[in-house]
Amino acid sequence: MIKIENFIQLKAFARQDALILSLLWIASFACVVMVPAGALGNLFALATPFIVGWRLSKFRDQALNGVISFRRAFAYGIYIFFYASLVFALVQFAYFRFLDHGAFAQTLTDSIKLLMPMYEQNGLSKADITQTITQMTMLTPIEWSFIFMMQNIFAGLIISLPIAAVCTRRLKKQNNQNI
Repeated sequence: MIKIENFIQLKAFARQDALILSLLWIASFACVVMVPAGALGNLFALATPFIVGWRLSKFRDQALNGVISFRRAFAYGIYIFFYASLVFALVQFAYFRFLDHGAFAQTLTDSIKLLMPMYEQNGLSKADITQTITQMTMLTPIEWSFIFMMQNIFAGLIISLPIAAVCTRRLKKQNNQNI
């Protein structure tokens, strides 16, 4: 049975740690936008599971006296990714709405055009690729933000499983032997 106090505590810590994760994602996104060919943005993004695992371990050790079930650890990971995705989507919306002016879509379009021969070799027609490019350039800032938010939430569900498995700690059973 879930105690409401435990659930409130889990969500409160997840919100705080989601702020750290969203700052990491914002830095990653800024690096990708500023220097698309740079590796720093990708490195920040790859640090995501390690940051979540670190924060989950801190929650386990400081708030739960070193004990956390798989279910609670998994829920904690899901909440961190959910809250971080919301904050990140708001920042992305502001970027796409006020600062981007189509530059991000143009970068993706250029990348697709560079890879067009490879796509054609794999069976995609030139008309399909052109239609995809056209659809990408017509996305609104809210649609871009929503796409990234859903992607982050889905990835968070998947990534939370191994993180929870690694960070789970059970109460050690003591042997009560009568001597």
